[in-house]
Amino acid sequence: MKSLKKQRRVQIIVVAAVALALSTALIGYALQDGINFFRSPTQVLEEPPAPNEVFRIGGLVEEGSLVRGQGEAVTFSVTDTNASVPVSFVGVLPDLFEENQGMVGTGKYVNGVFEASEILAKHDESYLPKEVVDVLKEQGVYQESAEE
Repeated sequence: MKSLKKQRRVQIIVVAAVALALSTALIGYALQDGINFFRSPTQVLEEPPAPNEVFRIGGLVEEGSLVRGQGEAVTFSVTDTNASVPVSFVGVLPDLFEENQGMVGTGKYVNGVFEASEILAKHDESYLPKEVVDVLKEQGVYQESAEE
């Protein structure tokens, strides 16, 4: 009798471990396209990602680099004050998007140009995404505002 209980308990543990491993693998597979890693312009230039890799880039819109093309096409450079990466975007930019302001873009780095599919801009006069602040602090150019 004890042997049967022990055998049943082992079977349940094995089935639970297999179910856990399978569910973990399925969750990882489902999130594979939803995970976008953040990179600064310096990191992009030091280790260029594969052309099919979707990631986020952030920094400041470089002054004098914003050029509006035909229709909704826009090009500009994003910088972390150490390096600059050219960005192309087709779409409507956020209302608060302007030069010398923080931004984060999602897209791919193809032939030396970041092709953005989405652009996010600051939402008030003091906001920068945490990742951008961290990179600017590493560069020694970020100064915290008195409001923080």
